Amino acid sequence: MSLYLEKLGRGSIPLVLLHGWAMHGGILAPLVDALAECCTLYVVDLPGHGRSRDCGLPLEPSACAAAIAQATPPALWLGWSLGGLIALTAALEQPQQVRGLAMLCATPKFVRGDSWPWGSDAALVHQLALDLETDYRATIDRFLALEAMGSADPRAELRHLRELAFAHGEPDLRVLQEGIRILETRDLRAQLSTLQQPNAWIAGRRDRLVPPQAMEWSAAQAHGRYTQIERAGHAPFFAHAGEVAQALQPLLDSF
Repeated sequence: MSLYLEKLGRGSIPLVLLHGWAMHGGILAPLVDALAECCTLYVVDLPGHGRSRDCGLPLEPSACAAAIAQATPPALWLGWSLGGLIALTAALEQPQQVRGLAMLCATPKFVRGDSWPWGSDAALVHQLALDLETDYRATIDRFLALEAMGSADPRAELRHLRELAFAHGEPDLRVLQEGIRILETRDLRAQLSTLQQPNAWIAGRRDRLVPPQAMEWSAAQAHGRYTQIERAGHAPFFAHAGEVAQALQPLLDSF
């Protein structure tokens, strides 16, 4: 089975959308609605997720970036959370296909370390990997709860995330484990200064998974544009899709 990709919208600007860990492209529907007039959107279900559940492609960012680049025209790419690491990899390795980059609550390094104070706790991420083996659904639910923290209405957002997470079936356990390893180990900070494309970094001030400071630092390294959405958490496209679209406007205008 090949990678699932849905083409939506009617605008002249091509935009590839990449979702986060344990999700699928449908979760970005509010953002699709906000951008449908100005963009043609290529909404991807990453390998093992959603309608790409039976796709044999690994979740490894370079492999994903190459497959998506082959299936889409030269475009702007937007990645949310884990999808941001894949979009950033594509911008670095497929510059002829990625004409601009938007990182939505996503950074070049997800976990905290001695030289990186602005990440998620490494022990928490590692425990997620261990727990997947023994209690799959409860583990995903804990991660969804982390994503909902900081939003204006975390209970409502968590309910929404739960409904969407399994809307197209359960993600493949193999790629969920791959995703955790990517979040644990990937570090693209040193390459940020080599980005050739215009880039935008959009943070939620209340985000408990990707601190806004990490995104502001990354934007400075990449000579990009930083925007902070004041009342948003890790999934700002739910209640603040219009503000996300507004933050993207300078990038869209550059295409």
